[in-house]
Amino acid sequence: MEEQKPNDRIHNFKEVPLGFTEEKAIIEANRCLQCAKPLCVEGCPVNINIPEFIKHIKEKNFREAIESIKNFNILPAICGRVCPQEVQCEEKCVLGKRWEPVAIGALERFVADWERNNMLKSCPECMPPNGIKVAIIGCGPASITCAADLAKYGYDVTIFEAFHTGGGVLVYGIPEFRLPKAIVADEIDTLTEMGVKIYYNAIIGKLYSIQDLREMGFKAFFIGVGAGLPMMLRIPGLKLIGVLTANEFLTRANLMKAYSFPDYDTPINIGKVVIVIGGGNVALDSARTALRLGAEKVIIVYRRSEQEMPARREEYHHAKEEGIEFQFLTNPIRFIGDENDNVFQMECIRMKLGEPDESGRRRPIPIENSEFIIDTNTIIVAVGTNANPVLTKSTPELKLNKWGYIETDEDGRTNIEDIFAGGDIVTGSATVISAMGAGRKAAITINKYLLKNK
Repeated sequence: MEEQKPNDRIHNFKEVPLGFTEEKAIIEANRCLQCAKPLCVEGCPVNINIPEFIKHIKEKNFREAIESIKNFNILPAICGRVCPQEVQCEEKCVLGKRWEPVAIGALERFVADWERNNMLKSCPECMPPNGIKVAIIGCGPASITCAADLAKYGYDVTIFEAFHTGGGVLVYGIPEFRLPKAIVADEIDTLTEMGVKIYYNAIIGKLYSIQDLREMGFKAFFIGVGAGLPMMLRIPGLKLIGVLTANEFLTRANLMKAYSFPDYDTPINIGKVVIVIGGGNVALDSARTALRLGAEKVIIVYRRSEQEMPARREEYHHAKEEGIEFQFLTNPIRFIGDENDNVFQMECIRMKLGEPDESGRRRPIPIENSEFIIDTNTIIVAVGTNANPVLTKSTPELKLNKWGYIETDEDGRTNIEDIFAGGDIVTGSATVISAMGAGRKAAITINKYLLKNK
């Protein structure tokens, strides 16, 4: 797939990968072996019939290809861009044992873009309305999938979203150069075409409680509010000016469109030298966004080695191409401010790797007397997120685990009969497609529950 050149793209927020042409898509589709027992389907959390949609591309039946995908996945343009196919469907591809696997994600993106560019968008067929009201709390990937599947079953579905727009992490967390927001809006429009109602600026736990919604006639509830509460480092200097969480930084840059200032009145003051702490996709997104917002130098500090870094290899490759610096086996121990409480230095310590911890990765251990200083103007902390307690505190009978996440069984049932949950609020931070898989499972379970309790 062709991409913007690094020296060009660091000065804009346009997409980096440019997508397949029709000719390239057909060539790639012809590589598919059409396996009798397609392992790639097993690797997909929503079980898209991958050989079927690729066969349609091979035969130039692009309309049939996108319809095949939408039987399983209502967000193909999004998933084709941000899903980690390399460790899911493509990892299972038989061709990958000797050669490169089929580029399943790129082909999914191609047919989704083809449908949108040709203004041929259609939505899945729905059963006749049954009049039973279901409330979906949150409008991220798990909720969107659950809402779509319940709408197909004929339910009267309403989504309550805390922000002023839908998409959850898709709009506040993932930068425009990885996922254009117009694509997110377009795919959410499919929900409204299916009859799903969406209420924005509606914080459940503040505006309404779940009991309030019961009194409004809702018979079942799906909680898919994500995990948007940032983890904080416990080191001195955290309150200095210029120290931000990745959640705040990316929300301002993406959802509030600071990348398009002054067209949008959300400025971000980026210094010349920006340090990002963390090694996941959020850290890389923050670093690459800071570069595009005018930073002269961006450094990612990560306490483990390159091999343990959880970010996608594609994003790491793009970041290195763009000139992002990496300091591995390095951990911050304090932030240092000037006389006006502006951060201007970070003290770090070198690390070495010990035995594996509960995550399966080797535990980082400080090296004695290895402290050193890095000069900086801005520090972005991207070390993970926790569950936001606003909703769960308003429903104290809802069972949580020790980290504050909702406990469910494998089908999305909570300890309360009419409440179901899925996505990051259950698992902690995970992938878009795994959240969608949870939303799909929960929809099946909700349907069974409502049929049983008519």
